[in-house]
Amino acid sequence: MKIIMLGAPGAGKGTQAKKIAEKYSIPHISTGDIFRANIKNGTELGKKAKEYMDKGELVPDELTCDLVMDRISEDDAKNGFVLDGFPRTIPQAEALDAALEKISQSMDVAIDVEVDDDSIVKRMSGRRACLKCGATYHIVSIPPKKEGICDNCGEALVLRDDDQPETVLNRLRVYHNQTQPLIDYYSRKGILCSVDGMESMETVFNSIIAQLEG
Repeated sequence: MKIIMLGAPGAGKGTQAKKIAEKYSIPHISTGDIFRANIKNGTELGKKAKEYMDKGELVPDELTCDLVMDRISEDDAKNGFVLDGFPRTIPQAEALDAALEKISQSMDVAIDVEVDDDSIVKRMSGRRACLKCGATYHIVSIPPKKEGICDNCGEALVLRDDDQPETVLNRLRVYHNQTQPLIDYYSRKGILCSVDGMESMETVFNSIIAQLEG
């Protein structure tokens, strides 16, 4: 099962992607993780990506798509995968479709986790992150055992700059301009599933599974 997760930043698509991947024993593939792994391992694609990132530039669509295709060619993805964070734009979606077509494959389903903007701003301003180990919490839904302290390593938790309300609003503007058209793109292809992301994490997950298996 080859799945794409769609939804605004803070809609909870990353959490759902991990749960889906675990249920079906397929890899959860996030572009951020791919970039980090390739750069760390010093691969040719990683070196190319690092050149752009070091200059503060976006990694070109073609290179990002190459990195994704390289990852999904690994053994653990032979029964499917969950893509999280890619594609973000129509050109990326078209590049992915073209690359998959070359190996006689195509995406099976695109899942859109729908949450309104006001709720996302509230959600994300409640997020707290540990800069040391990368663990994330939420002051309401996933609080740490001790307020302001990471359960894993005991470091102080922070509100990241990209979770500040004004930054979130800017990210939502970018999302609506660039990524929202993907919803129409996959709808036209007949592979779009939408779920109400305002429900509890478990309800959203059950909703997704019902659509995948329905």
